[in-house]
Amino acid sequence: MNNSIGTLYIVATPIGNLQDITQRALETFAQVDLIAAEDTRHSGLLLSHYGIKKPFFALHDHNEQQKAGLLVEKLRQGTNIALISDAGTPLISDPGFHLVRQCRQAGIKIVPLPGACAAITALCASGIASDRFCFEGFLPAKSKARRDKLENLAQEDRTLIFYESTHRILDCLADIEAVFSADRYVVLAREITKTWETIHGDLVGLLRQWVAEDPNRTKGEMVLIIEGLPQKQETEFSAQAVKALTLIAQELPLKKAAAIVAELYGYKKNALYQFALEKNKD
Repeated sequence: MNNSIGTLYIVATPIGNLQDITQRALETFAQVDLIAAEDTRHSGLLLSHYGIKKPFFALHDHNEQQKAGLLVEKLRQGTNIALISDAGTPLISDPGFHLVRQCRQAGIKIVPLPGACAAITALCASGIASDRFCFEGFLPAKSKARRDKLENLAQEDRTLIFYESTHRILDCLADIEAVFSADRYVVLAREITKTWETIHGDLVGLLRQWVAEDPNRTKGEMVLIIEGLPQKQETEFSAQAVKALTLIAQELPLKKAAAIVAELYGYKKNALYQFALEKNKD
């Protein structure tokens, strides 16, 4: 009997195109003793495609909190386990959080294997700023709750990423238009990596019309990438702020002076600093 503690491998699987599986993922599947899968039938088809036969353990949203302890015990007894979801990276709008947290609390080694993720794949192809973004998963199913959630994000200047279902996509776009306005730019990425992959961006009002024109455009796995609220550029500063900046800059470095005045008068320090640089040039 193996008395050493096992390892939990978090393995990303393809989101559509089976060729997106990594060599390391296949090697890990071949080496582990057990595979914890969201849907054992779905995952069985994936592994069968690659000629891999391993015991499965069903771990999904409805049983994870109750069953995670059983997997932790198996790991303690030396069983090596691979955690996978139906597609993409586990824990990203998929089960696995409770298991991973319990494993960390128990001191069990966790090895994440990078791979496909629909949110990141769509973001890369969206043409929307990717240096700062927040992933919000699925919006609420009911319109009132969905609009409330969007209201909370209306002033967010980072790129927003959501997953959405086929039967809610038009209602969701209508709510985005109502809360964010019709001129917010949105990209719909549908069926990423699959045969009917579509990536289409437009002002949300026009995007909603485009989707409604063809029933096929409402089908498949969907990611919405929404441009963040444009940051307002400070172009004018009060006479008092400019005077204070001039006086303080005589005693302190310009950047420090700008930071102090920005704090006093409620301006953005970088905008005030750039203003001071331009003023000095003049």
